[in-house]
Amino acid sequence: MKKLITALAFITVFMMQGQAFKGNGDFKGQIGTNLQDGGTGIYLSTDFGVGENISLGLTGNYLLSVRANVLGEIPEFKDRIDLKARFNANLGNVFNMGSKMDLYPGIDLGLKNFGGHVGFRYFFTDGFGVFSEAGFPIAKYDNTISGFDHLNNQFTLNIGASFNL
Repeated sequence: MKKLITALAFITVFMMQGQAFKGNGDFKGQIGTNLQDGGTGIYLSTDFGVGENISLGLTGNYLLSVRANVLGEIPEFKDRIDLKARFNANLGNVFNMGSKMDLYPGIDLGLKNFGGHVGFRYFFTDGFGVFSEAGFPIAKYDNTISGFDHLNNQFTLNIGASFNL
Protein backbone atom coordinates (compact mmCIF):
# COMPACT_ATOMS: atom_id res chain seq x y z
CA MET A 1 0.00 0.00 0.00
CA LYS A 2 2.85 2.37 0.88
CA LYS A 3 4.45 1.77 -2.55
CA LEU A 4 1.16 2.44 -4.33
CA ILE A 5 0.63 5.75 -2.53
CA THR A 6 4.22 6.79 -3.27
CA ALA A 7 3.82 5.88 -6.96
CA LEU A 8 0.55 7.83 -7.21
CA ALA A 9 2.18 10.85 -5.56
CA PHE A 10 5.04 10.81 -8.10
CA ILE A 11 2.65 10.43 -11.04
CA THR A 12 0.51 13.31 -9.75
CA VAL A 13 3.54 15.60 -9.41
CA PHE A 14 4.80 14.84 -12.91
CA MET A 15 1.34 15.19 -14.50
CA MET A 16 0.91 18.74 -13.19
CA GLN A 17 1.37 21.42 -15.81
CA GLY A 18 4.26 23.78 -15.21
CA GLN A 19 5.38 26.58 -17.47
CA ALA A 20 9.14 27.18 -17.64
CA PHE A 21 9.18 30.36 -19.76
CA LYS A 22 6.11 32.19 -21.02
CA GLY A 23 7.79 34.99 -22.98
CA ASN A 24 7.15 38.71 -22.72
CA GLY A 25 6.13 39.70 -19.18
CA ASP A 26 7.24 36.44 -17.55
CA PHE A 27 8.91 37.00 -14.18
CA LYS A 28 11.05 34.34 -12.48
CA GLY A 29 12.90 34.24 -9.18
CA GLN A 30 15.49 31.67 -8.15
CA ILE A 31 17.26 30.88 -4.90
CA GLY A 32 19.92 28.27 -4.46
CA THR A 33 23.41 27.25 -3.57
CA ASN A 34 26.52 28.67 -5.22
CA LEU A 35 29.39 26.17 -5.48
CA GLN A 36 32.89 27.16 -6.53
CA ASP A 37 36.53 26.43 -5.83
CA GLY A 38 37.33 27.82 -2.38
CA GLY A 39 33.80 28.54 -1.19
CA THR A 40 30.07 27.92 -1.11
CA GLY A 41 27.29 30.41 -0.69
CA ILE A 42 23.79 31.57 -1.45
CA TYR A 43 22.63 32.50 -4.97
CA LEU A 44 19.66 34.71 -5.91
CA SER A 45 18.45 35.67 -9.38
CA THR A 46 15.52 37.24 -11.19
CA ASP A 47 14.62 37.11 -14.87
CA PHE A 48 12.06 39.28 -16.64
CA GLY A 49 10.80 38.25 -20.08
CA VAL A 50 11.13 41.05 -22.65
CA GLY A 51 10.39 38.97 -25.75
CA GLU A 52 9.27 35.54 -26.87
CA ASN A 53 12.71 34.04 -26.14
CA ILE A 54 14.60 36.86 -24.40
CA SER A 55 14.85 37.77 -20.73
CA LEU A 56 16.89 40.26 -18.72
CA GLY A 57 17.76 39.85 -15.09
CA LEU A 58 19.92 40.38 -12.05
CA THR A 59 21.90 37.90 -9.99
CA GLY A 60 23.69 38.08 -6.70
CA ASN A 61 25.64 35.66 -4.63
CA TYR A 62 27.34 35.81 -1.29
CA LEU A 63 29.91 33.26 -0.16
CA LEU A 64 29.05 32.06 3.32
CA SER A 65 31.83 29.51 3.63
CA VAL A 66 35.27 30.37 2.29
CA ARG A 67 38.02 27.77 2.47
CA ALA A 68 40.67 30.15 1.17
CA ASN A 69 43.09 31.75 3.57
CA VAL A 70 45.58 34.26 2.15
CA LEU A 71 48.56 35.08 4.37
CA GLY A 72 46.47 34.47 7.49
CA GLU A 73 43.67 36.87 6.42
CA ILE A 74 40.01 36.06 5.96
CA PRO A 75 38.02 37.55 3.04
CA GLU A 76 36.11 40.79 3.55
CA PHE A 77 32.52 41.47 2.43
CA LYS A 78 33.69 42.82 -0.95
CA ASP A 79 35.59 39.59 -1.58
CA ARG A 80 32.54 37.42 -0.85
CA ILE A 81 29.85 39.22 -2.87
CA ASP A 82 29.14 39.46 -6.58
CA LEU A 83 26.29 41.21 -8.41
CA LYS A 84 25.53 40.83 -12.12
CA ALA A 85 23.15 42.07 -14.80
CA ARG A 86 22.35 39.40 -17.36
CA PHE A 87 20.80 38.59 -20.71
CA ASN A 88 19.24 35.17 -21.42
CA ALA A 89 18.15 33.44 -24.61
CA ASN A 90 15.33 31.14 -23.44
CA LEU A 91 15.44 28.21 -25.86
CA GLY A 92 13.07 25.63 -24.38
CA ASN A 93 10.40 26.20 -27.02
CA VAL A 94 12.96 26.49 -29.84
CA PHE A 95 14.18 22.94 -29.11
CA ASN A 96 10.60 21.68 -28.46
CA MET A 97 11.52 20.67 -24.92
CA GLY A 98 7.96 21.01 -23.66
CA SER A 99 6.37 23.73 -21.58
CA LYS A 100 7.90 22.51 -18.30
CA MET A 101 11.54 22.89 -19.40
CA ASP A 102 13.74 25.80 -20.37
CA LEU A 103 17.35 25.88 -21.53
CA TYR A 104 18.84 29.37 -21.25
CA PRO A 105 22.37 30.34 -22.30
CA GLY A 106 23.35 33.93 -21.72
CA ILE A 107 25.91 36.58 -20.88
CA ASP A 108 26.38 38.65 -17.75
CA LEU A 109 28.21 41.77 -16.65
CA GLY A 110 29.23 41.70 -13.00
CA LEU A 111 31.39 43.34 -10.38
CA LYS A 112 34.18 40.79 -10.93
CA ASN A 113 34.06 40.00 -14.68
CA PHE A 114 32.19 39.77 -17.96
CA GLY A 115 30.97 36.21 -18.26
CA GLY A 116 28.59 33.66 -19.62
CA HIS A 117 26.23 31.10 -18.21
CA VAL A 118 24.15 28.13 -19.28
CA GLY A 119 21.14 27.09 -17.24
CA PHE A 120 18.25 24.66 -17.21
CA ARG A 121 14.89 24.97 -15.42
CA TYR A 122 12.22 22.34 -14.87
CA PHE A 123 8.83 23.33 -13.42
CA PHE A 124 6.72 20.77 -11.55
CA THR A 125 3.77 23.16 -11.20
CA ASP A 126 2.92 26.58 -12.58
CA GLY A 127 4.71 28.25 -9.67
CA PHE A 128 7.53 25.95 -8.56
CA GLY A 129 10.48 24.25 -10.20
CA VAL A 130 14.18 23.52 -9.93
CA PHE A 131 17.18 24.93 -11.76
CA SER A 132 20.83 24.24 -12.41
CA GLU A 133 23.19 26.83 -13.85
CA ALA A 134 26.89 26.94 -14.72
CA GLY A 135 28.71 30.27 -14.96
CA PHE A 136 32.14 31.11 -16.31
CA PRO A 137 34.25 34.25 -16.84
CA ILE A 138 34.93 35.35 -20.42
CA ALA A 139 36.96 38.47 -19.63
CA LYS A 140 38.34 39.28 -16.18
CA TYR A 141 38.77 42.92 -15.21
CA ASP A 142 42.28 42.30 -13.91
CA ASN A 143 44.83 39.99 -15.54
CA THR A 144 46.77 39.57 -12.31
CA ILE A 145 44.32 37.53 -10.25
CA SER A 146 45.72 36.87 -6.79
CA GLY A 147 44.48 36.21 -3.29
CA PHE A 148 40.75 36.54 -2.84
CA ASP A 149 40.29 37.88 -6.41
CA HIS A 150 39.86 34.25 -7.46
CA LEU A 151 36.56 34.06 -5.53
CA ASN A 152 33.53 34.84 -7.75
CA ASN A 153 35.90 35.10 -10.73
CA GLN A 154 35.92 31.47 -11.87
CA PHE A 155 33.67 28.60 -12.95
CA THR A 156 30.62 28.38 -10.68
CA LEU A 157 27.72 25.96 -10.33
CA ASN A 158 24.36 27.09 -8.96
CA ILE A 159 21.50 24.74 -8.08
CA GLY A 160 18.21 25.38 -6.33
CA ALA A 161 14.52 26.28 -6.57
CA SER A 162 12.83 28.41 -9.24
CA PHE A 163 9.56 30.32 -8.83
CA ASN A 164 7.10 32.13 -11.09
CA LEU A 165 6.52 35.55 -9.53
